Amino acid sequence: MGGKILVVDDEVHIRMLLEQTLEELEDDYDIELLTAENGEEGLDVIREEKPDLVFLDIMMPYMNGYEVCQEVREDSSLKDVKIILLTAKGQEVDRKHGLELGAERYMTKPFDPDEILEIAKTILQIES
Repeated sequence: MGGKILVVDDEVHIRMLLEQTLEELEDDYDIELLTAENGEEGLDVIREEKPDLVFLDIMMPYMNGYEVCQEVREDSSLKDVKIILLTAKGQEVDRKHGLELGAERYMTKPFDPDEILEIAKTILQIES
């Protein structure tokens, strides 16, 4: 199977929770989990590794998630990278902006780990 998932969040406990949630895919489906702790680092990893799926926080240092999403969408070599914005920003205007920038989904924290796993499986076309 194979594939890559990148988690970009400046909060270490959120990164760890997402990694723990997704590690089942790593073991069972040969999915590689990557992490980055800010938007700038996240964009570098996206350009270098071309992950299949990115869970992207919005409020981060150096570059926010909106900026990262926009950069990815403007780069045709990254057109297959799927982005899920995962944020504490729950306003409808924020959600709309994220989707307009090209995110697949906009999810608010706190999140349901089972939902994260199901979304990852769906996007990576993994049979449950």
